[in-house]
Amino acid sequence: MITPFPNIDVLCAGHACYDLVFSVDRHPSEDEKVFADDLVSSGGGPAANAAIAVSRLGLKSGFAGYLGQDFYGEMHLQELIQHQVNTQFIVRGDSPTPLSAVLVKPDGKRALINYKGSTKALSGNAMDFSSLNAKVILFDGHEPEISLNLLELARKHKTPTVLDAGSLHEGTEKLMNKVSYLVASEKFACQYAGDVKTALTRLAKKSPAVVITLGKKGLIWQTGKQIGKLGAVSVNAIDTTGAGDAFHGAFAAAVAKNMDWQDILTYSSVAGSLCCTKIGARQGLPWQQEHSEFISQKL
Repeated sequence: MITPFPNIDVLCAGHACYDLVFSVDRHPSEDEKVFADDLVSSGGGPAANAAIAVSRLGLKSGFAGYLGQDFYGEMHLQELIQHQVNTQFIVRGDSPTPLSAVLVKPDGKRALINYKGSTKALSGNAMDFSSLNAKVILFDGHEPEISLNLLELARKHKTPTVLDAGSLHEGTEKLMNKVSYLVASEKFACQYAGDVKTALTRLAKKSPAVVITLGKKGLIWQTGKQIGKLGAVSVNAIDTTGAGDAFHGAFAAAVAKNMDWQDILTYSSVAGSLCCTKIGARQGLPWQQEHSEFISQKL
């Protein structure tokens, strides 16, 4: 019997992996061996990172997705539990926990290798959401079948939904016209329409509110016929890994807190920028006090 978990603010549905982040002075060329200056290891994945981000910002979060019954899966599960992320919607199995190796240069730019092995997306009936009571649901598109079930539930209960559209693939294509907030990366926008301005216009016909994040160039947005932009927050960036996950987690948290539109964008942008000030996605996700102090002192 599943115990109901009331008062959850944001449920994050999608991908979980384990990250090995190497600090290197340059990305290797063909047949070159490069020595790392540092290694940081932790759980990762867009939706899983977003769940941690929500929790660190002082809200109650949950994660829905897959973790293998292996060393990396157990390590990741313990991280989620330590951050008080609800784990009742996690499926464990014999397929491996996806693994990512990330090479980060001093300028913060990265290269990433992801290994999934035989691990496939979960079926739509892999978990029972009948006990779910969430204010907001965030998707990263990597678990499209369970996401479609959650979207139907959200529609019935008029629950706001957010899509982290990091890249154009089957999952994001299935969900992009069904969510309340479509928050896309510059990469997604260019894959979808060739350039960000065209993408914004086209995506605004599919979702009531669209944001396209542009890294150090800030973001652009459209809600209905209103269009705007927001400059990037100035920080000393040393690793951009996880910045988008921090942004999306904070965005969903801000929606759960019923913030005004401009405040949602600022709140999210600060979280994404602060994530760039530390090595590693999970390590860079800001805590509530750090985030609040930055907003009060710098903005």
